[in-house]
Amino acid sequence: MEGLTSRNESEAVGLLEVFGLVCAFLAADAGCKAADVRLEVFDKNKPANADSLPVPLLVTVKFRGSIADVEEAMRAAEAVALANTGIVSKHIIARPTQDTEKMLKVSALDKN
Repeated sequence: MEGLTSRNESEAVGLLEVFGLVCAFLAADAGCKAADVRLEVFDKNKPANADSLPVPLLVTVKFRGSIADVEEAMRAAEAVALANTGIVSKHIIARPTQDTEKMLKVSALDKN
């Protein structure tokens, strides 16, 4: 297990928040096909203004890999997301801290 932790700490993470689970799957698929990345667990959020949004659920796709691969995956994923329901926010963290690594494991998708 320690090998995985040290591997993660040297990897970049790309965060892409989109409208809806279908869009998240499409974006994740495009990103994984475009670059040598893997996915962390998705996360979801239903904001207070959900009824006014194009889709009332926000989903965050998390790509892991080298910075170059994460950048390429994000470009592909963004293009697909924009062609579908759209992007809420996006960011790449080149070297997440240990505390950020812990937060990347948090997901509301497995909660009822």
